[in-house]
Amino acid sequence: MPFQLRDLQTEARNLARAGQLTPALALQDHMLAANPLDADARRRIGDLLLRLGDAEGAVEVLRTVALHDVRSGHLLPGLVGCKLLESLGQPSDEIVAAMARNFAHGAPAMVKFAARQAPVDLDAPIEALAPSAAADPVKVARRARARALDLSVFVQYPEQFLAAPFFSELPPELFPAAVRMLRLVRGNDGDLIVRQGDPGSAFYFVASGQVRVVAGAPASPPIERARLLEGALFGEMALLTEQPRTASVQVVGEADLLEVSRAAVAELVAAVPVLAQRLDHFARERLLKNLLASSPLFKPFDHQQQMDLIRRFEGIDVAAGTVIIRENEVGQGLFVILLGEVEVLRTDDIEGRQGRVARLQAGDVFGEMALLDEGPTTATVRAVTPTTLLFLGGDYFRRLVDALPALRQYFEELSRSRS
Repeated sequence: MPFQLRDLQTEARNLARAGQLTPALALQDHMLAANPLDADARRRIGDLLLRLGDAEGAVEVLRTVALHDVRSGHLLPGLVGCKLLESLGQPSDEIVAAMARNFAHGAPAMVKFAARQAPVDLDAPIEALAPSAAADPVKVARRARARALDLSVFVQYPEQFLAAPFFSELPPELFPAAVRMLRLVRGNDGDLIVRQGDPGSAFYFVASGQVRVVAGAPASPPIERARLLEGALFGEMALLTEQPRTASVQVVGEADLLEVSRAAVAELVAAVPVLAQRLDHFARERLLKNLLASSPLFKPFDHQQQMDLIRRFEGIDVAAGTVIIRENEVGQGLFVILLGEVEVLRTDDIEGRQGRVARLQAGDVFGEMALLDEGPTTATVRAVTPTTLLFLGGDYFRRLVDALPALRQYFEELSRSRS
C-alpha cells in the first residue's frame, strides 16, 4: 500500500525519538532510494549513524553531504554540517573555503537570479518499507551509509548562486570566524525558539525543516501568521531594535536552525562596519514587505500600485518620548507605524489632564481623523519606544480616499471606532 512521503518522514522521526534507530535508519535509506535528490534524508542518515555508534561513518557522510550542499547552492544546510563536524572535533576547512568561494561578498559566482533545485514533493506516493529491510542492523547501516555517499545522480553542479542574507555581506576572510560564532539549534515538534514579549538577543536562519510564526494579544489565543522554510530568517527585528519579540516561533515536525547572537553581530560589524547598514536596510525591507501583506491600507492595490503608493511615503525615525501629533493642532498627514510603539493621549474635558486612550504598534495607522473631518487633531500621539514611521502628506491622502471609496470607508470606520 503506497503512502505519501510526508507520512514516512513522520514515521522515521517518531522511530528515532523512540530510540528505534535501526528501523529509522532503514526508513531514511528507503526514502533516499525512492528519491535520490532528497538531501535531508542523507543528513538524517549521518545523524542516525552517529547515534548508532558509527562515528567514522557519520563523519564521512556529514562531511560529504555538507560539501555537496554548499556546491549545489544550499549554504545553510552546509553550515549545519560544519557545526556538527565541529561538535565532533572534526575540521571543516574545505567546506568553509567552498562557502567563501561561492557566497562571500563579491564572489564572482553570485547573481540576483539563479535556478535552484525544486523542493522534494512531500505528497509523492511511496511504497511502505518491508519489515525484513530493517532486520539486520549491520546491513542496514552499511547500505544506508553507501547510499548517502553516492552522489552519482548529480551530474553537474550549478555555476551561479543566489546571495544569502547576512552571509553574503561578509568578505571571504571572515567566513571561518562567522561559522565559529554560529550556534546550531536542533528543534523537535512544538519546541519554542523565541517567545512573544521576550527581549531579542539573537536572530535565526531556518537551515532545514520548518517553523510556524504565531502571535496574539495577551488575553487572546495565538494565531498562526506564517510558516518559514529553508532559507528564511527571523528574529532580526528584535535584535536590531532591542525591542521585545512581536511573535513566537515554534518548530513544526523537525528543524535545524542557526543562531546568530548579538555578540556575534557586534564582532562582525566591528570588522565590517558596512554590515550594520546592510542589516538595517534588509530589516527595513522585511518590515515593508510585512506591512504591504498585512495592512488594510494597501489591500485595494495590486503589487505595482502598492510599490507606487509606498514611494509616496516619507520614512521618519523618532526617539522614545517624541510627540508626533499634538492635540488641537492642524492635521498634517497620515502616519503608518513600521516599527515600534506609540501611545495616544487625550485631554479630559473636566479635569484637563491627559490620559492614555490607546497604544498602537507596527502596522497601525493614525492621523486620519483630522484629515477626514478637516478639523483639529483630537489627541496627542507620542512614541513609547524608538519608532520608525511612514508619513503620507494630507493632500495626497485626501486625493487617495476620494478616488477609492473602499479606502475611504475603511478609514471612516476606523475613525468611528476610535471616537
